[in-house]
Amino acid sequence: MKNFLKISLLAISIMSSINFVQAQQLAIVEDFKPSSLNQPQQEYPMVNSQGYARFKIAAPTADSVRVSLGLGGRGGTKLAKAEDGTWMGTTEGHMDEGFHYYNVKIDGGKFNDPGTLNYYGSVRWESGIEIPAADQDFYALKNVPHGNVQQILFPSLSTGTSRRAFVYTPPGYEKGKGKYPVLYLQHGWGEDETAWMNQGRANLIMDNLIADGKIKPFIIVNTYGMTNEVKWGKMKEFKIDGFQTVLVDELIPFIDANFRTIAKKEQRAMAGLSMGGMETKTISLNKPDVFAYYGLLSGGTYASTDFKDKPQPKLIFLSCGSKERPDGIRKALEELKTAGFNAVSYISEGTAHEFQTWRRSLLAMAPLLFK
Repeated sequence: MKNFLKISLLAISIMSSINFVQAQQLAIVEDFKPSSLNQPQQEYPMVNSQGYARFKIAAPTADSVRVSLGLGGRGGTKLAKAEDGTWMGTTEGHMDEGFHYYNVKIDGGKFNDPGTLNYYGSVRWESGIEIPAADQDFYALKNVPHGNVQQILFPSLSTGTSRRAFVYTPPGYEKGKGKYPVLYLQHGWGEDETAWMNQGRANLIMDNLIADGKIKPFIIVNTYGMTNEVKWGKMKEFKIDGFQTVLVDELIPFIDANFRTIAKKEQRAMAGLSMGGMETKTISLNKPDVFAYYGLLSGGTYASTDFKDKPQPKLIFLSCGSKERPDGIRKALEELKTAGFNAVSYISEGTAHEFQTWRRSLLAMAPLLFK
C-alpha cells in the first residue's frame, strides 16, 4: 500500500510538472523579436515581451542540442530538431530582466551561438542575450553628450609586462582643463576589464546621469583583477597581494600622471561586483589611505569592527539582488549606521547575481560619490 501511494504521488507530481510547463507554453505571447545583442542580420536568438528567449541552431548531423540558458535546476533549454536540420526551443519560463551569458551544447560539446555577440565571462568568451527591462532607459543609448572609453596599456614592473585598462572620461573632458575624481571599478570572477563597459554599460549609465544633472562627473577605470588564476570553487586560495600592488603602486600612479585627476584620497573611490567586491573590501582595509569611498556590489559586507584603528570612509555602499541574500545587506547596514558610519544599501528587485543587479547598483551608487 505504501509503495502504491508513493507511485501515485510521484505520478501526480510528474503530471503537475507537465501541466505547469504546458500551461506556460500555452501562455507565451508570440511577439518575439531578435535580441538587441544579435550579430548583424541574425534573427535568432529572439526574446518576447514576457522575457522568454527562443533559440534556433543549425546542426543537421547532431543528436542533441541544448542551450545553457533556462530556468534554474532544469539544465537549460532543450531544443527540438526540425526537418530542415535546425534545432529550435523556447525557455520554459521568463528570464530575469537584463543581460545573461549562455552557451550551446551540441552532442555534449560546448560552443557559442553564432547568432549573437560574445562577452568575456566564466573564463571564456560566452554568448550574450539581453532580456528587455522595464527600467532599461537608464542604460539606453540616447542623444546626449557622450564620454570616451579608451584602452590604455600601463607598465607593471611587478608582473614584468604591460597591462591593460579601460578608462571612461566624461563628456567634455578632451576640450576642458578641469580635474576629476576617479572610481576604480572591478569586474567579477571569470570576467575581465571589458565587462563593465560591455555587459554593464557603465559608460552609458554615466552619460545619462551626467546629462540629467544627477551626478558630479568623474572618471572610471576598469582593469583585470587577476581573478581568473583561481578556479571556481577555490576562492579562498586567492591572494590579494599581486593585484593590490598592480592597482595601488602601478595603475593609480599611471592614471594620475596621464589623466587630469584629483590625486587625493578624498577624490578616489573603489568598488567591485562579486569577487571584485572582495578585492575592494580587502584592499580598502589594507590601504585605508588610498580610497575614501567603498562599494561592494553583491560582494559581501563590512562590519564596524573592520575599521578598528582605521579611519572611517566617506561612504560605504552595499548592494545585491533581491534573489541573493538581501537580509545580510540590511543587517550590515543597520550595524554600520548604528556605529556612526555613512552607509547606504540598495536591493535590486527581481534580480539575482547578474548584471542587471550591478547596473542598477551603479545607478544608485554614482550620485553618492565625491560629495
